[in-house]
Amino acid sequence: MVESPKLIALRARAAALHAQLSPHEIRWRDRQVFLALKGYMLRPRYRPAWKPTWETDKSHHPNEFEDYYSLPPRDHLIDATRVNDGKLVYVKRVATGDTESQIIMKFSSPASRLDPRNHCVPVLDYFTDDEDSSISYIVMPFLRPVDYPPLETINDVVDFVSQLMEGLIFMHEQGVAHRDCSEKNLLMDADSLFPKGFHPVRMDNLPDGRRSATQLSRRAARVTYYYVDFGISVFIPPDKQPKLALGGYGRDQDVPELSFEVPYDPFKVDIFILGNTFRREIYEVGSAYCLVGGDD
Repeated sequence: MVESPKLIALRARAAALHAQLSPHEIRWRDRQVFLALKGYMLRPRYRPAWKPTWETDKSHHPNEFEDYYSLPPRDHLIDATRVNDGKLVYVKRVATGDTESQIIMKFSSPASRLDPRNHCVPVLDYFTDDEDSSISYIVMPFLRPVDYPPLETINDVVDFVSQLMEGLIFMHEQGVAHRDCSEKNLLMDADSLFPKGFHPVRMDNLPDGRRSATQLSRRAARVTYYYVDFGISVFIPPDKQPKLALGGYGRDQDVPELSFEVPYDPFKVDIFILGNTFRREIYEVGSAYCLVGGDD
């Protein structure tokens, strides 16, 4: 296929843009050596000596090279590979000792992880920056959006709902209200669906970013769903009454009682948010795409 001059010019312009690191990418590149010493290797794009592969290798279009693909616009989060076993992980930059870190570490204690109802994202590692002690890093498994790939059968829906409901009950029993448990903060460990792995940005592709990834159905593998991002979560001891909080933040602004002035029950808010998520992810999507019956 012969490309038009306009398409060639557009590709060249895009390649030039992708050859430049954004400010938040530069910040991660500058911590690459430190993270490598901790056992986590960033992709070639974020190593100090990186040069765009497509500028020297003209055998493919620039967008066919793995290092063409930049991070999504989230300056606190980056994908990495754990050096000792090749596991794909997320590294999250947090404020040292903040509420989020305390809560997520609470749910990653050995005792908490033994409970099968615990669906809070596990912490694989936690360490403080060697240049700025006010910054720390949480290492977690690399997780995918719960609808990517989408739910296909009624059994998929039942499993999805069951895992997240038991996870919410477990969390509430420990005195933690998430307060932001909508779609973006519900993710899944879908490694078993992709036996040959997948690229962290081009998630339909293999780790090389070029070839399509082999994907199994949920019926042929086990998917685990997790709650992530405890940035506005609150801990209220189980024996404390009344259980009230303040705050109007959160992705789901349909919650009627959100307020910075009038206290409300954050545990009830979690139930509303999760129910609203199920409505959007199951009822509305299922009506549009007709979920099929599962295996008996």
